Amino acid sequence: MYFITGTDTDSGKTLVSSALLHGAKGNKMGVKPIASGCEQTENGLRNSDALALIAESNIKLEYHQINPVAFKPAIAPHIAAMQQGVMLTAQGVVDTLPLTELANADFALIEGAGGWRLPLGNGEYLSDSVKLLAMQQQVGIILVVGMKLGCLNHALLTQEAILSDGLKIVGWVANQVDPDMAYQDENLATLKQMMSSDFLGYVAHLSNPNAKQAAQFINF
Repeated sequence: MYFITGTDTDSGKTLVSSALLHGAKGNKMGVKPIASGCEQTENGLRNSDALALIAESNIKLEYHQINPVAFKPAIAPHIAAMQQGVMLTAQGVVDTLPLTELANADFALIEGAGGWRLPLGNGEYLSDSVKLLAMQQQVGIILVVGMKLGCLNHALLTQEAILSDGLKIVGWVANQVDPDMAYQDENLATLKQMMSSDFLGYVAHLSNPNAKQAAQFINF
């Protein structure tokens, strides 16, 4: 089981998660426990990230099992929760997960929201949920680095935080979010030197990104 986190919002977590699912063999599934910016439909709130994971999964569950915590405003989840009188807790997030299905899958991933230290409120973070989950079963972290100005600092700080939490980063993916980033090659080379986990691939900037295209760039 893998938890996909990123250096920031819009770093490319969903693209990489979908690509990993696309390339995986056997029974596979991805979940998105918390999502903001959901669209109101006749079937309830739906999140585009969660739907992308569902499209690449062959273990089919009810939508609320894939994305149990959904908010319509495109704002920080803990703020959206406060507006609705909902309390988010680290254990509560774990409790919403379809743990049996995740454990029995040949390939399973959990996509985070925002970055590693996404606040849940009351001094807790989504990273605390991952730590709790890791006490029950093995969880490897995959870090998506959004390639743009500032990514070196974001990547190294995120790596430091994950390792200090006692969790293992199994690899990282560079995703070109800024097509006009200056000295992209040099920045990527620096990351390869300074990141302590395996480099899983560089996803070039795609005009119309999709899982199949991105999967070609990832070796996992």
